[in-house]
Amino acid sequence: MCDIYEVLKNNTRKKRIAVAYANDCHSIEAVYRAVKMELVEAVLIGDRDEIAKVCQAEGYDMSVFEIEHETSDVGAAAKAVAMAREGAVDIIMKGLVSTDKYMRAILNKEKGLVASNAILSHVTVMECPNYHKLLVVSDVAVIPLPDLTQKIAMIKYVTSTAQALGVECPKIALIAPTEQVLPKVQATVDAAILSKMAERNQICASHIVDGPMALDVAIDKEAAEIKKVKSVVAGDADCLVFPNLESGNVFYKTNTKICKSNQGAIMVGAKVPSVLSSRGDSVETKLNSIALAALLA
Repeated sequence: MCDIYEVLKNNTRKKRIAVAYANDCHSIEAVYRAVKMELVEAVLIGDRDEIAKVCQAEGYDMSVFEIEHETSDVGAAAKAVAMAREGAVDIIMKGLVSTDKYMRAILNKEKGLVASNAILSHVTVMECPNYHKLLVVSDVAVIPLPDLTQKIAMIKYVTSTAQALGVECPKIALIAPTEQVLPKVQATVDAAILSKMAERNQICASHIVDGPMALDVAIDKEAAEIKKVKSVVAGDADCLVFPNLESGNVFYKTNTKICKSNQGAIMVGAKVPSVLSSRGDSVETKLNSIALAALLA
């Protein structure tokens, strides 16, 4: 994702990342590469002996990391969150700790990173081989069935992400099965309401929102022309907001596994961006995600 790296060159201060339970080779490699590229400074929280074994086996200079010794995965997650709360780090990242334990630390009412009225969501930036520019996508991992309030937050998150990548006025497509507003299909009703709200500047400024819009119309001008959909968003969307996690997740994994797209993803809405990497994510994806988090931190 050279676009993200190019933008990061203009950052005046290197961001600090804390990796919760950084005992695995993939996380350490991704963070090591990010440090060597001067994207971040890194704190690895985990078993010092295990981290040392990985670094020795892979030939990594362990001195580039700050190491916080912690043998418990729960303790490591709590320590990463505490460092973010105290302002000691700008980003946190999930290492070998399970997602539920990691999320429990972030959502802890007394010691977590989420305000009472905050909405957590997931934003992915995808470089698809068959699309002419980067796509910012939400939500493929966190919100199962977003309501209107959550969709408003998702629109704001994809807008700010696209703008950070240099898109001044992002074109946002609200994805649904059809362009028609069908009362029995809630995704189309919500999209129509949100489009009108955006038109009246009731969400945020400097974006164009349109929907409901089927996926083919959002990303393919020919499909839009055949269906006679006239919209500046049609065929040229910068951002896709999906109506539920199922559709977003299938889109993400189809592009990842079949189309071999390049991507980075983070969780937003907490005090600091969080790299919520999957066990199946490649080192490259984790590196992209760190770069994206550093850009938005």
